[in-house]
Amino acid sequence: MAEELRKSVFNEELITHLSDAFSREMSSFDKQAFHELVFQQDWEDLGLKERMRRITLSMHEVLPGDYKEALYILYKVAPTVGGLQGTIFPDYVELYGLNDWEASIKALAFFTPFSTSEFGVRPFLIQDKNRMLQQMIEWAGDENHHIRRLASEGSRPRLPWGQSVPELKQDPKQTLPILEQLKRDESLYVRKSVANHLNDISYIEKDWMLDVMKKWYGKDVKTDWIVKHACRSLLKKGDPEALSLFGYGDDPGVSVTELSLQPHTITIGDSIDFSFELSVEKTMPLRIEYGIHYVKAKGNRTQKVFMLKNVQAKAGQTLTVTKKHAFKDLSTRKHYSGTHTLSVIVNGVVKAEADFVIEQRLKKLF
Repeated sequence: MAEELRKSVFNEELITHLSDAFSREMSSFDKQAFHELVFQQDWEDLGLKERMRRITLSMHEVLPGDYKEALYILYKVAPTVGGLQGTIFPDYVELYGLNDWEASIKALAFFTPFSTSEFGVRPFLIQDKNRMLQQMIEWAGDENHHIRRLASEGSRPRLPWGQSVPELKQDPKQTLPILEQLKRDESLYVRKSVANHLNDISYIEKDWMLDVMKKWYGKDVKTDWIVKHACRSLLKKGDPEALSLFGYGDDPGVSVTELSLQPHTITIGDSIDFSFELSVEKTMPLRIEYGIHYVKAKGNRTQKVFMLKNVQAKAGQTLTVTKKHAFKDLSTRKHYSGTHTLSVIVNGVVKAEADFVIEQRLKKLF
């Protein structure tokens, strides 16, 4: 998947498009020099972000040396390039615009609707955190939902692929004024970012984050969605305080029976089918999950939790739950032989378990 993404995003087709677009805005643009700068001998070995950076560096070599003159051309071309490909424009600002704050901040806001400037803002947070956070508070009130999202996404304490901002990791509470402005945002795109931002904070300042969630919850439908999505990691971990916020409590009247798992022995690449009966004595909300205790390369085991369903169960109700789970090797997960365990988890509590064995697939001799 990563290999396909790398080649489909930053490729010769993009460079041809950029060359043509730059040539229309700059008569002296050297297409051949740009092509040679990008496609050096090591191009095929470069990863996704390395390819992006190579293109940015190459643009700098062939565009005007004056930063604002180069920005003028980038403003013209950026609307023709979207998605991940468009990250080259905020990357240019990140590399060459730190000494021209006003022009760069305007450029980051301009570029983000066509792609995202969430990575480009990080060096500005490092250079002058207070000034940048104030700018993000202003962005949080913008009429464009892409710019409002940038305020939240760009200031995330643990932004995936983003440059680390140590001061935000050490004290993520500083971004609360931004999140407060966005907690009822009309755009789901923005609300997802706010939820992801808060989920980041749950790894750093869990108690403080939960205190904020308690204050927010139950007052607005849009905010409630954010709160629940923000607590997803804590809920998966079975955190009692997070579970209780949504009414998920351990109750002796909840029972899981008839846990069946077939087959009991599989090879890597196969699937198991499992089912169980869940009964409740009183009306209550249920968060039903299952965990797989995976055997790792060194023989130890780690659990990953998967969601099954949320239900409002009625008194005396019995639910039959069935599921198939595949054990195919992925880029993000490799399977190893040994005894694994499947756990049924209800409201954060393990209610039933069953073992099964994974064997290595035999290689064909002929």
